[in-house]
Amino acid sequence: MPEAPLEIVVVPCRADNYAYLLRAPGGETAVIDAPDAAPIAKALAERGWGLDWIWLTHHHDDHVAGVPALQAQFGCRIAGARADAGRLPPLDRALDEGETIALGDARAVAIDVSGHTLNHIAYHFPDAKALFSGDSLFALGCGRVFEGTHAMMWNSLSKLARLDPATTVWCGHEYTLSNLAFARSVEPGNAALAEQGALIEAQRAQGAPTVPSTIGRELAANPFLRAKEPALQAAIGLDGADPAAVFSEIRRRKDAF
Repeated sequence: MPEAPLEIVVVPCRADNYAYLLRAPGGETAVIDAPDAAPIAKALAERGWGLDWIWLTHHHDDHVAGVPALQAQFGCRIAGARADAGRLPPLDRALDEGETIALGDARAVAIDVSGHTLNHIAYHFPDAKALFSGDSLFALGCGRVFEGTHAMMWNSLSKLARLDPATTVWCGHEYTLSNLAFARSVEPGNAALAEQGALIEAQRAQGAPTVPSTIGRELAANPFLRAKEPALQAAIGLDGADPAAVFSEIRRRKDAF
């Protein structure tokens, strides 16, 4: 994979949230989501960086609570989904699906990934092969469907599944161990899942983040992306079923897990 044209820094926030600092080669900086201002400001100070942008994925408090303090400290601009502007902090840049937003010479495309919430967006850097998925796609999981429908969520995840398999996936929470336990219950014979599970357990034993994953890894082991795969369908007794219905059953099982 070619070297990414932007620097990515993982910033743990709250109990299990992640924010991501992005720095373009020219020095412009952004943070993906702002769960809590203090750790983000600390990470910026440690590097001697300012903050030009906050790019929001959705309106939940654990993704936006740090916005006012960061904006007061850095005077940064805010970007987010145009369709959700009424529930987000005031936006300087309102994005529709397919629109591009620049960070220096790096460019991200907004992808509508409604399901967890309506008008949730992800940020995809095609050249850097990096996806910031918020609470839509997780490592070995996906977000709980609060506002959309299961069919909507499956459609959103299907968009992400079509990205280059080498694309790195930077998600909004460290839920991977619990997602691993559920994935094993769904598809215990999945060899790729067994291999990834051992790595994930080692990472968490050392206190290391399990991000990033990749689209390719998720296609091989994440049950929520595998709803159209015959092996997954057979594992849950829904051979040949419509993938959206298979996804719905997997999500129902996860909600009760």
